Amino acid sequence: MLISLHVKNYALIENVDVEFGKGLNIITGETGAGKSILIGALGLLLGERASNQSVRKDSKKAVVEGIFNVRENKKIKNLLDENQIDFYDNMIIRREISLQGNNRNFINDTPVSLNVIQEVGNQLVDLHGQHDHQLLLKSSNHIDFVDNYHGNEKLLADYFSHYTTIKNLISEIDTLRKKEAELKEKKEIYEFQLKEIETVNPLLSEDEEIKSQLLILENSEKLVELCTGIFNQLYEKENSVYDEIGIVERKFIELEKIDPAFTDKLSELKNISASLNDIAEFVRDYQNKIDIELTEVENLRERLSAISMIKKRYGGSIESVLILKEKLAAEIELMENFDSRLIELNKELENERISAGKIAKELSKLRKDSTKKIQGEVEKNLSELGISNSKFVVKISSVGNDNSNKDFVLVDSKPIKCFSNGIDSIEFFISTNLGEDVKPLSKVASGGEISRVMLALKTVLANNDKLPVLIFDEIDVGVSGRIAQKVGKALQSLAESHQIITITHLPQIAALSDHHFVVEKSNVESRIVSFIKRLNDEEKVVEVAKLISGEELTTSSINSAKELMNDK
Repeated sequence: MLISLHVKNYALIENVDVEFGKGLNIITGETGAGKSILIGALGLLLGERASNQSVRKDSKKAVVEGIFNVRENKKIKNLLDENQIDFYDNMIIRREISLQGNNRNFINDTPVSLNVIQEVGNQLVDLHGQHDHQLLLKSSNHIDFVDNYHGNEKLLADYFSHYTTIKNLISEIDTLRKKEAELKEKKEIYEFQLKEIETVNPLLSEDEEIKSQLLILENSEKLVELCTGIFNQLYEKENSVYDEIGIVERKFIELEKIDPAFTDKLSELKNISASLNDIAEFVRDYQNKIDIELTEVENLRERLSAISMIKKRYGGSIESVLILKEKLAAEIELMENFDSRLIELNKELENERISAGKIAKELSKLRKDSTKKIQGEVEKNLSELGISNSKFVVKISSVGNDNSNKDFVLVDSKPIKCFSNGIDSIEFFISTNLGEDVKPLSKVASGGEISRVMLALKTVLANNDKLPVLIFDEIDVGVSGRIAQKVGKALQSLAESHQIITITHLPQIAALSDHHFVVEKSNVESRIVSFIKRLNDEEKVVEVAKLISGEELTTSSINSAKELMNDK
């Protein structure tokens, strides 16, 4: 349930704190006092989009915060766990609407997206705004009422997944057929480009490797000259380093015979001699290798030139050339296999239509099974709301598919036109007078009847989906007198299993409240400010009496108010 609501700097509201209770919470007040603003603030807690125009003048931001008791709500706990939000028995939802537009949303002080707020709100509250009457008059919305009654979320999600795949496959097939004509025109160009790339067939980083090799080979003369000089100096010429060290080594041998102190140094000298020998051999081998590879310079230059040309034409790097090569090969393969690819896609499409058809058939059966229950419960509720001879009918239909439409599924091998929520079209029909045939709801019901039909439907759905909080913004539109009292009794009955928050102008409904609030506005420092206060029993009598007779209270209106309240 909604424990409390805090609203600051929102429209006409400067700073309001209100604590709601269990059962039936009634809000009254003069037209324009700010009752609907309060409902708008509640809507923000459920994920409705906010406008910075709602920020109170001379304020930087508006804040709306609600505390909900969700101790036994497993769906809410799972949602919070999925979004890594701490779970507490009392959950705090806060919206901050900035004048600059950088709005922020929080659940239990954790920043969240608006989508998360909406998901949580959908598990907490059903808010019936004044515009919902118009939703009921549109037959396209009727299927949602039926699905909400039965709780078809899982099946609908499974069906929608297949439906999306069907749409994607249809789009892919259409694109492929359009592409076929385009590609046929480009086939020769693609084949020429692919052949040109394959003729060179560059390897990744090959150009850099060739440049490294050429740097060596193009400097081969200098390398040979240097290597020859080093080898001669170390080993080949008369009085070479190797020879001179040999002379020194022999003298060290003579010294060692006289004094063993020269033994270690003689060993080091021999190591130096061995190292010089190794260096001389390395230089000689390196020189011989250069002599062997000199013939490859021209070949490498030609190869590098070919690679540079192909890079310049097709992307500027070997990597881009190889990517294009794969793409061209794939496009050419596609051209050569259009028929087989189309057959493959059409087979996939047929399988998806069969799978979607099975789910759509099951959905349709569940809807039809729900129909009698909905009809009976709505007629019972309408009778309690003063439409005693009503007949309420839920008509479900589906149509076969013609060749011009691609949106269809296969149900028992028959093509049936499909939509994003199945194969069914659902419309509510009603007769409010004995002996009259049922007609579409939009063509029969008056404003007061629409209000009662909506309340009857909401009651049926609320008892089924177990949403803990129901909010009604003037559900009593178009009703009065004895019927108003029946609407009040229906709300009172609904409040036994739900927390109800409703705005009303009718004393018959207000008198039945468990908790009564009045919204008023006053002039504070030359500005209009809306505020709300909770009434005690004596104040409630006065407020209900005002709804009966206006601001000028009479003994009669006071007594009438007490009678209505005692009838609770």
